[in-house]
Amino acid sequence: MNLRILIRLCTLLALTQIPAVFAAEIGSKVPDCELSSINDKQRYTLQQFHGKVVYVDFWASWCPPCAKSFPFMNELHRDLKDSGLQMIAVNLDQAPEDAKTFLAKYPANFTVVADESEQCARDFDVKAMPSAYLVDRNGVIRHIHLGFREGAAEELRLVAGQLLAEKPELK
Repeated sequence: MNLRILIRLCTLLALTQIPAVFAAEIGSKVPDCELSSINDKQRYTLQQFHGKVVYVDFWASWCPPCAKSFPFMNELHRDLKDSGLQMIAVNLDQAPEDAKTFLAKYPANFTVVADESEQCARDFDVKAMPSAYLVDRNGVIRHIHLGFREGAAEELRLVAGQLLAEKPELK
């Protein structure tokens, strides 16, 4: 291969946009995950909740902070669901029985789904348990909170309230 062709090829490759691996971050569109209900295998996608503020929480049964977050999420759901908040807890346990045992001890009064393929967790680039993502009515991630410790509830409630007060952009 002559040098001129090699230089052109390298230049072309350098200028070609190579898609980056998607990782959910503040300001990015929410990934459209395929999820299924833990109890009845109803199918969900995150895009179906466009127009609502969505609280997406990744959790697992072996996670002690997750046990602390569930009572808060029940309370938040109770207080804000009529204002347009959609709570979705995405379980990442390998064994569905582990999730069901956890839910028997810490019941959820909101949508609980499984990420059977683990693709949703990869798309969000989940780094901690639990990981909460607050998504505005336009499908944009506006807040990410890793873990759940003292003070987290107040911060998450405040951000959810702010997002619910915003009007969606007209298209």
